[in-house]
Amino acid sequence: MRNFVLSCCSTADLTMEHFAERKIAWIRFHFELDGKHYWDDLGQTMSFETFYQAMKDGAMTKTSQINADEFVEYWEPFLKEGKDILHVTLSSGISGVLNSAIIAKSELEEKYPDRKLYVVDSLAAASGYGLLMDRLADLRDEGKTIDEVRDWAEANKMKLQHLVMVTDLTYLVRGGRVSKASGFFGNALNICPLICVDHEGKLSVTQKVRTKKKAARTLVEQMSTLADGGTDYDGKCYICHSACTEDAQMVADLVKEQFPKITGEVEIYNIGTTIGSHTGPGTTALFFWGKERTE
Repeated sequence: MRNFVLSCCSTADLTMEHFAERKIAWIRFHFELDGKHYWDDLGQTMSFETFYQAMKDGAMTKTSQINADEFVEYWEPFLKEGKDILHVTLSSGISGVLNSAIIAKSELEEKYPDRKLYVVDSLAAASGYGLLMDRLADLRDEGKTIDEVRDWAEANKMKLQHLVMVTDLTYLVRGGRVSKASGFFGNALNICPLICVDHEGKLSVTQKVRTKKKAARTLVEQMSTLADGGTDYDGKCYICHSACTEDAQMVADLVKEQFPKITGEVEIYNIGTTIGSHTGPGTTALFFWGKERTE
């Protein structure tokens, strides 16, 4: 491993095993379930099944970002060891965690002036953010310097595509992202909003499709248009879901059928407790490298 730490937040929504294998360090977000505090720790403290079942049973969720003091406590041991740090945050279009990281960075740079501490806004979320981290780990392992990896991330992060389908509008209504009337009629008519992450790293509704099967097919059709090389896309593809394994597998099967040159298996992960607190169960997201996101 090169003498710098590649780091992210738990909201990159991969597994502990994946992070450990790729030598990616990570720091935990927080969430509350019916007023009780928990760590977003990749399902260690609370299984994803338990978490999403609690939401289905009516539990109220709330999230809080990592604060500057937590970043200082997390980063300082690496700096004391003489290591530089490249930390990539959850999208600033979704969370204010970038600001906390920048405050902590400023404090630590004064204390460790000989060390490099870089913070990059991923403009990504969930396992799409994880797909970016995986690519940065490839670059590090190829021998790229911390500056080269940081520069690549800044130059290419907008090529990471996020396509999302939501099959239950209940939780978007609860969070104020969809009106009660729209949510009621949407659920009654089996309407599935299709969402992307735009050039500002924000969630944006692109279409409303009836039935999850049609929504899944539409996601993969969009991938055909947006992917690098179209249906000849040969990069990696990640999918994540919130307690809807069958939906995720349906999308994965369609991707495998349409994109035979994809590198390795289409990898499926869980949407973690931070992002899942807002989406609720019933969300499936598809991630791949493609055309640059523009205004």
